[in-house]
Amino acid sequence: MPVEISRKELGTGIVVTITWDNSQKLNIVDSAAIEELAAAVTGLDGDDTIRAVILRGAGHKAFIGGADINEMAACDADSAEAFISGLHGLMKAIRECRVPVIAAIDGYCLGAGMEVAAACDIRIAGENAKFGMPEVKVGIPSVIEAALLPRLIGWGKASYLIYTGATIDLRTARDWGFVERMVTSDSLFEIAEDMATEIAKAGPAAIRIQKQLLKVWEEEPLEEAIEAGIEAFAAAYETGEPQAMMQAFLAKKKGAV
Repeated sequence: MPVEISRKELGTGIVVTITWDNSQKLNIVDSAAIEELAAAVTGLDGDDTIRAVILRGAGHKAFIGGADINEMAACDADSAEAFISGLHGLMKAIRECRVPVIAAIDGYCLGAGMEVAAACDIRIAGENAKFGMPEVKVGIPSVIEAALLPRLIGWGKASYLIYTGATIDLRTARDWGFVERMVTSDSLFEIAEDMATEIAKAGPAAIRIQKQLLKVWEEEPLEEAIEAGIEAFAAAYETGEPQAMMQAFLAKKKGAV
C-alpha cells in the first residue's frame, strides 16, 4: 500500500507532502502501513532544506479511517502490544519531526486517524470531515496519543468522545478547538500549502527552535517552560539568523521610506 512523498519549493525551502493511499478502505492503517508512514516521516530528519510537512489521505472519503480491525481481531496480548507500540512510533515520529506538520483532513478521521491528527502541529479540515474515537465500541480502550486530546479539547469533551465512541462533525471539532481551520474540501490542499508557505517564509532555524520549545511548553511546568524560552532565544542568535533577517527587514523598511 503506497505512501506518496512529493516535494515542492516554497518560501525559503521545500514543503513535503506525504499522502497515504488506501482510499478503497477509507485509508485505514495496518502494521505495514504504519511502518511505511513512520519511515516516510523519519526519513525527512536529515534534510535541512525542508520547512514544513503536509500529511493527507488520498481521496475525499477519509484522512485515516482508523486502524485495521481485521489485524487487531487476530491479536493476542503480545501482538497487541507490538501493534500499538508501532502505531505510537508513527505518532512520535510526527511529534518529533524537526519542522511543523500540518494535517489536511478530509472525510473520516477516526481512532488512530484522530490520534495521528492530534500528533500534528496544525489541523485543517474540509467540510465533510468527521471525527471520533470509537475504540470502546470494539472492546479496546483509546490509548497512546489519545492522551493528547484532553490537552487539545479539555477533559470533559475528551471523556465524552472516548467513553461514548461518538462521531462529531467539523464545526463541532472546530468549536471544541481540535481543528484550527474549516475550509471546503476542494480548497483544502491549496490552503494547507498556503499555510506551509507562510511557515516556509519564516526563519528556518527559528521555526525548528520554536517547535522544540512548544514541546517543552507542553511537558514542563510554567517556570521551567519560561526558562527554556530564554535559553532558546539566546540560542537563536548563535545561528546568525536573527541578525541577518532583522538587518534585511530594516533595510527594506528604510528603502520604503
